[in-house]
Amino acid sequence: MTRKVTVLGSLNADTIMHIDRLPKQGETMAMHDATTAPGGKGANQAIAAARMDAATTFVGAVGNDQNGQMLLDAMATDNIDIANIKTHQEIGTGSAFIMLEKDGNNTILIHGGANQSLSIEDIESAKDAIINCDVLVAQFETPLAVTLKAFELAKQNGVFTILNPAPAKTDIQPELLSLTDLIVPNEIEAETISGIAVTDEASMADNARKFRELGVPNLIITVGARGAYFSTVNGAGFVPAFKVNAIDTTAAGDTFIGTLASQLKLDLSNIAEAIRFSNRASSITVQGAGALPSIPKLAQVQAAFDAEA
Repeated sequence: MTRKVTVLGSLNADTIMHIDRLPKQGETMAMHDATTAPGGKGANQAIAAARMDAATTFVGAVGNDQNGQMLLDAMATDNIDIANIKTHQEIGTGSAFIMLEKDGNNTILIHGGANQSLSIEDIESAKDAIINCDVLVAQFETPLAVTLKAFELAKQNGVFTILNPAPAKTDIQPELLSLTDLIVPNEIEAETISGIAVTDEASMADNARKFRELGVPNLIITVGARGAYFSTVNGAGFVPAFKVNAIDTTAAGDTFIGTLASQLKLDLSNIAEAIRFSNRASSITVQGAGALPSIPKLAQVQAAFDAEA
């Protein structure tokens, strides 16, 4: 049976600035190149899920502009249901400015634009897409009140909820955390929420205990090139990443989450295997340039595993 994933999230036009290093305060520095492409955490995660053959639906907003049409076209190309993406007539499409250093690491600034126009009414309009999926995924690039409403509808109808708390916030409603089945922060986001620095596996376990106190029973902390730690009601462990030559880490975390949503059994019985599969997908993403173009399809991930055998 095909996994049904609904993503509530952001749609951004990414401007990628290729630089040697981050400029110092007051410094003017030349770029090697600048390109614009479709992106946004929500879009990246949805496309990752769709490319893993999940039946994927998106709930979001774009502006009535060229960038908005670019994003709608990109989503449709990957067979994502875009019926619940509204086009705002007065607010422009969201945008992100990605400073990509030559070592493959990036720093990102975002402007919410139409993403921040999403309302409770939009969630009510998208109710069927939310209550009839298997997994609902959300991030923090859309209003928190909107995510809370979507998670309320999801949990009332037995839908598994995954929260990617990015960009990191300290003012998360306790109600939202109590409606979250699985939270997936990176180490910075985990520390921002829990107050506990992620330095080793013991500190990750401390984070897991704190998140349980906050109402979230299951946690995955992604730690970049090292891999991912998990703690669930069934146990805990660490799954190492695959060692590759990273060219561009943009969308690596989003690839992980979208792939995870497509592969994870809802009783979490295969969590280590699902993380390993998601790590492999992310390892392919970082070997290419740009967000959407680098996110692999299911056959590519399977081929990478076959090459190891």
